[in-house]
Amino acid sequence: MARPRVLSGIQPTAESFHLGNYLGAVRQWVDMQETHDAFYFIADLHALTVNPSPSELRRRTRVSAAQLFAAGLDPERSTLFVQSHIREHSELAWILICNTGMGEAARMTQFKDKAAKFGESSAGVGLFTYPILQAADILMYQADQVPVGADQKQHLELTRDLAQRFNSRYGQTFTVPNPYIPKEVEKIGDLQDPLAKMSKSSSSPQGLLEVLEQPGPLRKKVMRAVTDTGSEVVADPENKPGVTNLLRIQSAVTGVPVPELEARYAGLGYGAFKKDVAEAVVDAFAPIRERTEKLLADETELDRLLAVGGQRAAAIARQTMEAVRDHIGFLPKS
Repeated sequence: MARPRVLSGIQPTAESFHLGNYLGAVRQWVDMQETHDAFYFIADLHALTVNPSPSELRRRTRVSAAQLFAAGLDPERSTLFVQSHIREHSELAWILICNTGMGEAARMTQFKDKAAKFGESSAGVGLFTYPILQAADILMYQADQVPVGADQKQHLELTRDLAQRFNSRYGQTFTVPNPYIPKEVEKIGDLQDPLAKMSKSSSSPQGLLEVLEQPGPLRKKVMRAVTDTGSEVVADPENKPGVTNLLRIQSAVTGVPVPELEARYAGLGYGAFKKDVAEAVVDAFAPIRERTEKLLADETELDRLLAVGGQRAAAIARQTMEAVRDHIGFLPKS
């Protein structure tokens, strides 16, 4: 039986993934290679909404790809490509834009949230149409499933609506994708504000644990992480959010359940606990950082791996767009 096809992307908007990215997306992508026909992409077109410099965009695109390969994406078992290498994404996005109502697009809550940061009059049109390009990304590859968190459910619903509308107006063209709910990952909080989600856009540098960070700074960040009154190492999200966050981090990177960790540190206090959390994070990130550095040192090989994925993706994109152009009424090339 054919495996269900899954598609997901990640933006190259930072110099390194952080622990939240790694647990919530990257590690799960690696696992899905075993069960799905997995297509993943570096969403460099989406990254334009934050206006990176050309040099930043090139560097971060390669850094993102290198980290994904280093974390375990296998070009023999999954397809990793760069979004802008497949020109059909932009073409399909325009066609879908023309089949999207203004009201539908305006209801996207992520646009409202992000536009509020810039001021709505200053937010780019690309930020407004972002969910429609995202729909094009998904529908291009006839994805059966799309991993979604709470913040992306609305975008997937728009994608499903657009697929059904296009199929109804022009004939069966797109697979209508279903959500794939990844295994639940405990929310990882900012080290300095554990009640807030660890996030590149809102966390301070001291609140982030970055995958490519050197061991020394990683250890310092963990040792300086906010804890709570008392000295007991117990999970209590309401009264001990800092300790709870560190327990979740240690559990996530070691696989040891939180209750076992609580028993391990009974009566030992925060010092020994924090040292072990720091070493667990360093041990988890070190091999990924080393493999990433090796890949980045040979850009020719890294670009070759991306080209392999791009060829696979391009073959499917061409097939999809041939059907779209025909169904919508474009004249064929002579």
